[in-house]
Amino acid sequence: MDTVKPTVFVTGISGNLGQRLAPLLSGTTVVGIDVTPPTVPVQRFVPLDLGKEESTRELYLLLRELQPVSVVHLAFVIDPQRSGVLDVDRMWQINVAGTARVMEAITEANRHPGHAIRQFIFPSSVSAYGPDMPGAVAEDAPLQAHTLPYALHKKECDLVVQQRAPSLRGCSAFVLRPHIFAGASVENYLMGAFRGTPNGKGKRAARMRDRGTRLPCMLPFGKKYLDNKIQFIHVDDMARLIAWILRREPEAQRLTTLNVAGRCEPLTFEQCIRMARAKLVRVPGKWAMRRVLQFLWRWKISAIPPDAVPYMTGQYIMNTERLQKFLGADYEKVIRYTIADAFADSFRKGT
Repeated sequence: MDTVKPTVFVTGISGNLGQRLAPLLSGTTVVGIDVTPPTVPVQRFVPLDLGKEESTRELYLLLRELQPVSVVHLAFVIDPQRSGVLDVDRMWQINVAGTARVMEAITEANRHPGHAIRQFIFPSSVSAYGPDMPGAVAEDAPLQAHTLPYALHKKECDLVVQQRAPSLRGCSAFVLRPHIFAGASVENYLMGAFRGTPNGKGKRAARMRDRGTRLPCMLPFGKKYLDNKIQFIHVDDMARLIAWILRREPEAQRLTTLNVAGRCEPLTFEQCIRMARAKLVRVPGKWAMRRVLQFLWRWKISAIPPDAVPYMTGQYIMNTERLQKFLGADYEKVIRYTIADAFADSFRKGT
């Protein structure tokens, strides 16, 4: 007799992480939620815009109907230019209000006898800690994000999950704080900077890409900017971590927070530039770097927002001892890439 597969909801299924995660969930029935369909097969796809207030009830009814055991909330606007969501208020509705809506729907669904969503997983970000930290921070460090809307929204979402986790009615919550995603399939502003990709939406950027033009890396003068350390996490390792959590028994602890980065030592920016074989251009200071990024952003040559300057010139690394203890003997099976190998994999042809 066939056993019924547990159902898992994945919001943001069409994003890079969602599409790397879906193939790892073969033992479950995956219900993908997004505004656009994924390119990988899932058992069911539901178009839903979590930036709209009415999505709370739509999601609640879907949870009641399909009774998932877990919800993985990946829906998040990361790159305004690539997503086409340039309005910050609209971004906030999708990112922060959308997270609250998902948690509200779970809470209401779990009110009903016999229905139990047991796990809620939300990827926060290292950027929630802020752009310049004195050393490797642990999970109890204050969240001091500023300037960059993406980082501010991750911080707000992180706090939303912390505040609402006790109200999820028997559902354990996981806040995962990954460092910068790396890998051949990854597109984000920092990888774009090291790759030198003219990744803006403008015609000039398209012509530059057609010619194979590579933009230089840019940093202010001063050795400290080259010495700043940075970590990465391969997107496939992040997907493996989420899949690993979904396979285990839910935590008795109602909220589990984990820093997530690749194995071994961080890289310096100087090492990253060398590994990327990038040309380095030095500018007089952060103000000059911001002016250049403003020009490239305004002309849609680059998708790197000018507000990202503090995150490109600061040092932010995390202590991942809690993650290692959490995974135990499976640590190297789940986190397979070292930081250096994850970064290096970003420069092979995308898969």
